[in-house]
Amino acid sequence: MADTYLLPTMYQPSEFDVARLTERAEQLSRQISRNKAGFLSDDQLRPLRLQNGLYIQRKAPMLRIAIAYGMLNSRQLRTLGQVARQYDRGYGHLTTRQNFQLNWISVDDTPKALHDLAQVGLHGVQSSGNCLRNITSDVRAGIAPEELLDPRPYAELLRQWSTFHPEFTFLPRKFKVTLTGTPEDRALVQIHDLAFEVVAVEPVVAFRVRVGGGLGRTPILGPVVRERLEWFDLLTYTHAVMRVYNELGRRDNLTKARIKIMVRTLGIDAFRDMVEAEWAALKDGPQKLSQEDLARIQASFVEPDWSQGQPLDRVPFDGAERRAFERWRERNVLPHRQPGYAAVLVPLKGAGRAPGDFTSEEMEALAAVSDTFSQGFVRVSHTQDILFPAVRESDLPEIFRALGRLSLARPVGGLIGDMVACPGGDYCALANARSLPIAEEIARRYESLDAQETIGPLDFRISGCMNSCGHHHVGHIGILGVDKDGAAFYQLLLGGHSGHGAPAALGTIVGRAFSENEIADAVEQVLDTYLESRLPAETFRDAVARLGKETFAAAADQIRTETAKPPRVTGGQA
Repeated sequence: MADTYLLPTMYQPSEFDVARLTERAEQLSRQISRNKAGFLSDDQLRPLRLQNGLYIQRKAPMLRIAIAYGMLNSRQLRTLGQVARQYDRGYGHLTTRQNFQLNWISVDDTPKALHDLAQVGLHGVQSSGNCLRNITSDVRAGIAPEELLDPRPYAELLRQWSTFHPEFTFLPRKFKVTLTGTPEDRALVQIHDLAFEVVAVEPVVAFRVRVGGGLGRTPILGPVVRERLEWFDLLTYTHAVMRVYNELGRRDNLTKARIKIMVRTLGIDAFRDMVEAEWAALKDGPQKLSQEDLARIQASFVEPDWSQGQPLDRVPFDGAERRAFERWRERNVLPHRQPGYAAVLVPLKGAGRAPGDFTSEEMEALAAVSDTFSQGFVRVSHTQDILFPAVRESDLPEIFRALGRLSLARPVGGLIGDMVACPGGDYCALANARSLPIAEEIARRYESLDAQETIGPLDFRISGCMNSCGHHHVGHIGILGVDKDGAAFYQLLLGGHSGHGAPAALGTIVGRAFSENEIADAVEQVLDTYLESRLPAETFRDAVARLGKETFAAAADQIRTETAKPPRVTGGQA
């Protein structure tokens, strides 16, 4: 095998994988050439480019690259940095679905970028279009102490089976799938079209199955369609769900084409009956998984060498640096199931940086940090952050210093400084409003770590339109950009929860819509009311539940347009 694959990742791309992905890039190149020569119309090219992750956005084409269940290795991260430098403007963007985007690439350069990415097993397949999308998972899969089972081999089985499956290429609408192996939901299982949660390991691995979740114009938490599905039925049951959706899903109305609408219209019981009837003809067929299938996938995986674990017995510095380290360790160092190891969160957030953006130089530097401290393993999260999953506890002081030199050691994990935001109207053709200036203004107002820690745990999310790429419905505070008579306004949502640490919940709109120069003041009023009214040790979410959303809506409505401070417009890369 080529040297490309000597560095570790979870699934190791094979020579077959690279050959197929290289062919795919060459096919797209020929399709674009035919389009330019007039033999293929723009409408005919559209589904072909979308199958490779190529969009036409507000100001330029955008290439979305799938990062299967959030796993990368340092070689892949370096390649992303090189591709961003060579074919884009030297930076990229992590999305809330464990994808990576280039926002300024040209159509002609896209096949070249995909060719380079193919050499390390990366691609744009399943990242866009009406297909079964990039399969996601818990960013801490395989390392979380509370995990029942590592779901990634099962995610890989689904990925390989579904990638070029002809029935999943032209679905009524996009279809998002996730798997998790832990009761602690970091995979957003209730807002996916189809989700698998491990519920048993013995005597046989089994999943709880949810269907019909999603956000957007009609937010719905996915109901349980089957309480127990044994692992060898994973493909056949998924196929049954997809067949029912493919047959009955609406194709005449874009806003009603998602499976969540079909499930809600039919009712979960009727939908379950249809799936069970379809599954009866599939469950004992050739797609039923065997132990040999699972063993084949597991043989293509490489794990870190966990025997190197070493606890931290002393911190080799004191004074202000010691205090900064302890603060960072509290927020950005996560517990690990392997003795002597920790997971290290690297938030790509802060004033002057669009959430999830990082430069080619940062990608290459983080790849080097990964080689030195995480055995070349890297992950990307639903919250637009990087995670190093295999850091020895004894190396925590040195990785802290290494990240500090890159200005990437801010201890904001779980705080307002680790906010989530979509690219919004600065990039996306679908957006009603700009997300990044609002994110920038909030980041500047709460740049102080003391201020963030005073507020305490807070999940803050911003979307520029109803497509909800910023997952605003499940934030403790959510902001949604809307169009109001041709002008951008923002709705404020409270009471949402992603399911991490508590049951998932959908936030609801409070108060009126705020103009662009009001929304940051409205958020500040809400947070000030919380700080003035909270009980000892009470979190923001608990205070909203106790005091009622109306209390905070009234506080937000106290602002007046003439006194509101306009948002700065310096967020994001240019």
